[in-house]
Amino acid sequence: MTTDASRRAFLRRAGALSLAGSAAPWALNLAAMAEAAAANASDYKALVCIFLYGGNDYANTLVPYDSANYAAYQQLRPTLAYARSALAGTALTPAQVPLDRNGMQHAYALAPELGKLAPLFDAGQLGVVLNVGPLVQPTTKLQYQNRSAPLPPKLFSHNDQQSIWQSSAPEGAGSGWGGRMGDLFEAGNGNATFTCVNVSGNAVYLAGRQAVQYQVSPGGAAAINALAKPLFGSTACSDALRALITQPRTQLLEAEYNRVTSRAITANNALSAALAGGPAITTPFAAGNALAAQLKMVARMISVAPALGIKRQVFFVSMGGFDTHDGLLTVHPKLLTGVADAMAAFHAATQELRVANAVTSFTASDFGRTLTGNNDGSDHGWGSMHFVLGGAVKGKTFYGTAPVVASDGPDDVGQGRLLPTTSVDQYAATLGRWLGIADADLLQLLPNLANFSQRNLGFMA
Repeated sequence: MTTDASRRAFLRRAGALSLAGSAAPWALNLAAMAEAAAANASDYKALVCIFLYGGNDYANTLVPYDSANYAAYQQLRPTLAYARSALAGTALTPAQVPLDRNGMQHAYALAPELGKLAPLFDAGQLGVVLNVGPLVQPTTKLQYQNRSAPLPPKLFSHNDQQSIWQSSAPEGAGSGWGGRMGDLFEAGNGNATFTCVNVSGNAVYLAGRQAVQYQVSPGGAAAINALAKPLFGSTACSDALRALITQPRTQLLEAEYNRVTSRAITANNALSAALAGGPAITTPFAAGNALAAQLKMVARMISVAPALGIKRQVFFVSMGGFDTHDGLLTVHPKLLTGVADAMAAFHAATQELRVANAVTSFTASDFGRTLTGNNDGSDHGWGSMHFVLGGAVKGKTFYGTAPVVASDGPDDVGQGRLLPTTSVDQYAATLGRWLGIADADLLQLLPNLANFSQRNLGFMA
């Protein structure tokens, strides 16, 4: 855990305390929710967010494969479309054929580079959520055009849409829905520090109102070097530094700084010891794949959750480079290969550890991209296609409504930008419900969920 994150969390909370009079009912409700959720968490479950920064190109990830829709796809992006013959090995055969709003059947294939995910779909462990994105409420194209329904703020902006996906609010949000879920389970975890774990730096997704995301590197816990080995070659210097940065202080900010530093040192020692005594994971993870390295660390932490007394965990990993305005045919396939290698290895590792049914990973991204190309790439969009993977996933199935593949069609708000038919709140609520969060609590965690009649998409057992 970095001290920077802890300081920011402290200052955020200090500001919240100044509003305690108006916020007291919410704080009391949240405390009651945490107590109830923790009491019900007798087993272990982990939720893993795989965020693809930059806005993943949906059309070259999940490709229309039936003759009519493939022809429309190829016509709309003639310089970017996969050859249909290249998709034969990754064509998906779902348990139920997805339909669009007009009742037309759709068939899809994964991009060839996602070939390692196809057997997981066939085995019923991978599900696909169609046309999901931020929505305030169910919205029609006419409402969008007339601005007669509330819309997510700052559409098509990287930073803001990343934040809205992760927190339901634009850039500057104080907490994310992963962290708010973590708030509910901290009290029931033997070591609350490891409730929300970020292996890729820092993200609002894991910021709770109480929970502070624990940041760890793919190589393990981040130690304070001057304490891990003698400072200036002197144990006495290290001891003096330890006392300086951990001893109680009378000044409020100094006291909190030293408290969180002491907690970080304790957490580092606990995690390092647990990992050293944890099981060896023999599942191979691709060398040089940053996402795979992050997910291997997640698997290692999951393997030692019992030793740390953890019942519920929320993880965050990420991969960048998906802002493919140009070079799509060169850049995007390499990115998808990395995603497939990492996700398949991670799932295999959970099977090796015999926790596959207790671990669910899912993808997210800033937004989808335009179906219409700009000759060499695609531009910022809105709705997209996402994957959910795990032993508890009701896979081999598409969830949601297939978008109509047509220029200026009913799902197109311009250049093939999909108007989402499934909201991030519905996506998150389905995952949260599996994690053990009550429906009433989900309505408090996800601010737009109350506007949707379907709050469980059904992709989790």
